[in-house]
Amino acid sequence: MDRLEQQMNFILEIDKLKNITRQNYLADGSRKEDDADHSWHLAMMCAILSEYSNEKIDVMKTMTMVLIHDLVEIDAGDTYAYDAQGNISKRERELKAAERIFNLLPRDQAEQIRSLWDEFEESITPEARFANTVDKLQPLFLNAKSGGVSWKEHGVTLSQILKRNETTHEGSETLWNYGKEIIRVNVENGNLTNE
Repeated sequence: MDRLEQQMNFILEIDKLKNITRQNYLADGSRKEDDADHSWHLAMMCAILSEYSNEKIDVMKTMTMVLIHDLVEIDAGDTYAYDAQGNISKRERELKAAERIFNLLPRDQAEQIRSLWDEFEESITPEARFANTVDKLQPLFLNAKSGGVSWKEHGVTLSQILKRNETTHEGSETLWNYGKEIIRVNVENGNLTNE
């Protein structure tokens, strides 16, 4: 298969990301977001909010990272952040998906994209830390604006959110402080239970 054909097959395959429904609602609460909505939103957050990164980052690299970070969910499915049972097998499912999906590309691009995905997962570079920060904060923003619909549907508590965000500050103290204020307000207004 020639290079262009491999690339086009990959591009068609990742169109399936639009069919992966997440548990968060759009800010207006009208529907649940899909993985494509989510990835696009994170890329825009990187472009607009990168000045708040704790460390200097390569913005384009970080945007690419967030655009590809959920491609594995085409095979692995979206695992809700607070689904304890689903999170047990999440890593195994996503590794298997990464192997199949990224290898649709020509070898050099497959290795490059896989390397970015691994970097995001390991969260040890400045870009990966910032990418993980926006990935964790975006659902907070959407839940706050939608009146906590997803949190209420799943009975999410303050302690669960704080546990999930233990490392969020590593990418941006400023954005995490903003996120903590969102959390505080939503506990006060009853969108989150203080447990």
